[in-house]
Amino acid sequence: MRHESVPIYWRNIPQYYRLVAKRCRKCGSIHYPPVARCGCGSKDLEDVELPREGKLLEFTVLHQVGTDFLKQKPLILGLVELTNGVKIAAQIVDAQPEKLAPGVKVEAVFRRVVVDGKHGLVMYGYKFRPVGV
Repeated sequence: MRHESVPIYWRNIPQYYRLVAKRCRKCGSIHYPPVARCGCGSKDLEDVELPREGKLLEFTVLHQVGTDFLKQKPLILGLVELTNGVKIAAQIVDAQPEKLAPGVKVEAVFRRVVVDGKHGLVMYGYKFRPVGV
């Protein structure tokens, strides 16, 4: 896994620590991950906080993972549709793969992602967990 430098990591904290997208003031499109220019060509974008709830559309279970994720095996990756329609690819946690199915309600949770041994930097971010499963 390629690790970020400490300055780059700190600049990206709004995207890591908050579910923040960009909304185009011209056409209203919401972009996640954030972009510098909308598909309509406008650069007039504003930050918008995304909802923390949604539903699982699809998922896959990884049994072969990189060394940074060995303690998280099996790793579940899913496509989540938030309540406003934005779709996010994210890790699914606190779940048994056999109990997951498309349509399961999920919520965002803040968790440790990886520890960068070179810089001693602990990286956190959002993952999703099932609600009521």
